[in-house]
Amino acid sequence: MTPFFRTRFGLAAAMLLATVPAAHANTYPDRPIRLLVGYAPGGPVDTTARVFAKYLGERLGQTVVVENRAGASGMIASDATAKTAPDGYVLGFAASPTLTMSPQVQRSKLFDPRTDFSLIGLVVDYTNVLMVGPDVPVRNVQELVSYSRQHPDKVSFGSAGVGASNHLSAELLKKETRAPMLHVPYRGNAPAMLDMVGGKITFMFDITSTAIPYIQSGKARPLAVTSRTRNAGMPEVPTMIEAGVPDYEVTGWYALVGPLKLPAAVEDRLKAALKEVGQDPQFRKSMTDGGYTLNVGDSAELKRRIDREYALWGDVIKAANIQAE
Repeated sequence: MTPFFRTRFGLAAAMLLATVPAAHANTYPDRPIRLLVGYAPGGPVDTTARVFAKYLGERLGQTVVVENRAGASGMIASDATAKTAPDGYVLGFAASPTLTMSPQVQRSKLFDPRTDFSLIGLVVDYTNVLMVGPDVPVRNVQELVSYSRQHPDKVSFGSAGVGASNHLSAELLKKETRAPMLHVPYRGNAPAMLDMVGGKITFMFDITSTAIPYIQSGKARPLAVTSRTRNAGMPEVPTMIEAGVPDYEVTGWYALVGPLKLPAAVEDRLKAALKEVGQDPQFRKSMTDGGYTLNVGDSAELKRRIDREYALWGDVIKAANIQAE
């Protein structure tokens, strides 16, 4: 083979290979997509992801299969998402604690949530609600703070585990009010809720979608929601800011992410499908009925929230000297 032929052949091969990703992107998706969820089946992240997967699949014309990879506060699934081939056939349904809290609590080197993902966009926001058990003698947040100061060894709060969203929500309350409160970690929200209802712990924060049934049945008393505005599912409950804790705002979210370097055409296709899902009346109703707020945002908004909340929770974690056991 002459040098001239080798050069021409090499150039032609390179041009051919360069067209492969573009051709792939133009036909995307041509097979089922896996949506990784970092939590066990049946929880709020999983159940929301399954509803979302159905509507996303309809918009893409392919089946979207939810795959649970629970562990390390959702980071196992996010790490797998970050390290998969960037072809759009493995995506992540990420909950905000996994990208803003858990990596700092776990002191993890698995991935950097600020740099290691293609950010498709936000899906929904969710709010935590501060609740006390039915026999706790307080009716609002300021009374809880006063009660805690008067009984420094008596007030305790439960969480789904060290570094969970409801754990850090309470730590932020401690930081803002300087009230003594003892953390009692559990293996999930459900056992913490049962102990709060039963009077073994004083209070806890929980996501509205799972808290509302306990509130409606009278088994728990809501004191405030953590969002900047009141929650549509419980409009009579004040925000933490209204309850006298200035600048207290905690809004969780779920988002669609993928590995870095997704082909532009694939990323654009996913963003367009995500936007269509967010406009679907039935999807919107299913989310609002569950206590969620629709917030289908673009990648720039998602990046801003990751950066801001990563810094916020970094300060809380450092101040409370929190580290996973």
